Amino acid sequence: MEEGKEAENKKFLKKILLIINCIIQITGTCGSPLVLRLYFIHGGHRVWLSSFLQAAGFPILLIPLSISYIMRRRRYHHHHITTVTTKPKIFTMKLPLFIVFTIVGLLLGLDNILYSKGLASLPVSTASLVIATQLAFTAVFAFLLVRQKFTPYSLNAIIMLILGAVVLALNGAGDGPAGESSKTYVMGFVMTLIAALLIGFILPLVELAYKKTKQTINYTLVLEIQLVASLAGSLFSLVGMIINKDFKVIPREAKHFELGETLYYVVLVAGAILSQLSSLGAMGVVFCASSLMSGIMVAMSMPLTEILAVIFYKEKFQAVKGISLALSIWGFISYFYGEFQQAKKMKKDYIKEIEQPQNHSNINYA
Repeated sequence: MEEGKEAENKKFLKKILLIINCIIQITGTCGSPLVLRLYFIHGGHRVWLSSFLQAAGFPILLIPLSISYIMRRRRYHHHHITTVTTKPKIFTMKLPLFIVFTIVGLLLGLDNILYSKGLASLPVSTASLVIATQLAFTAVFAFLLVRQKFTPYSLNAIIMLILGAVVLALNGAGDGPAGESSKTYVMGFVMTLIAALLIGFILPLVELAYKKTKQTINYTLVLEIQLVASLAGSLFSLVGMIINKDFKVIPREAKHFELGETLYYVVLVAGAILSQLSSLGAMGVVFCASSLMSGIMVAMSMPLTEILAVIFYKEKFQAVKGISLALSIWGFISYFYGEFQQAKKMKKDYIKEIEQPQNHSNINYA
């Protein structure tokens, strides 16, 4: 009975952690493009800097990691007199996971630059449509890498969320940079498509690493994983910035920034923090649920970002934005309703399993 109660408590805590990570991911995924858009709208031009900011917010992870270490140390000092416990380490990740997530971080760095360059040369509507394909790629790679099982509800969610993005793209052409050549447009389209494919591959790859590792995965380790991946991604973009001589241009760009020099740096820092929240939330959702659900969170964030752009940037609220949001909410509800029904069924099956031996033992053989 106590084991069953403990298992129920663990499930409940994981659900709470999932909700927190969903909020973190949506906050970061919606907020990051809005803040980085401020950078480009008001005079920012450095693509490698934009890419760097998408991974450079990792120092904020040192706060929860420090808290985790202090708590583990307190538990150790409290229990080590009566029980044999291992002295807590500052960094718990073992070498195999470190190597895997350094590679994942480099892939994220590549994804960030492709995404930044694609957005710099595509209309927002077209970019939204192409980025939405990440959910389809995530579904395919989740099936191939982690044998993701699909229900009618999850398939309906994928279709609705992609349709929502398609409708959003119908918002109209002609919102791209003026005087852009067709070659630049095609290059931007290809880069954004590869970025969508890459993130669709990375999310199931993270889930596979979680499942295959011999090390016990807990949330402290998820934070360490995010730290290693972000550090590798930052170094990837940092090399690009050095080659592109971005560090020489940044002070000059800050002086000519339309919102002022101070706000220029505020925008960069805020963009880095929000991008980090987006990545951490994605890693957390994969840990608590699945890579497919993390992909659904990304797709759901897209129409929300457009609605927030209407509020903060006074953009026009066309009917297609409302339709896109409605389709996305439909897909979102469909997915979670399916998950709820599945959990309900699993609980019923579990109760039947428990009751079966009891019924069997009550049979009178006399």
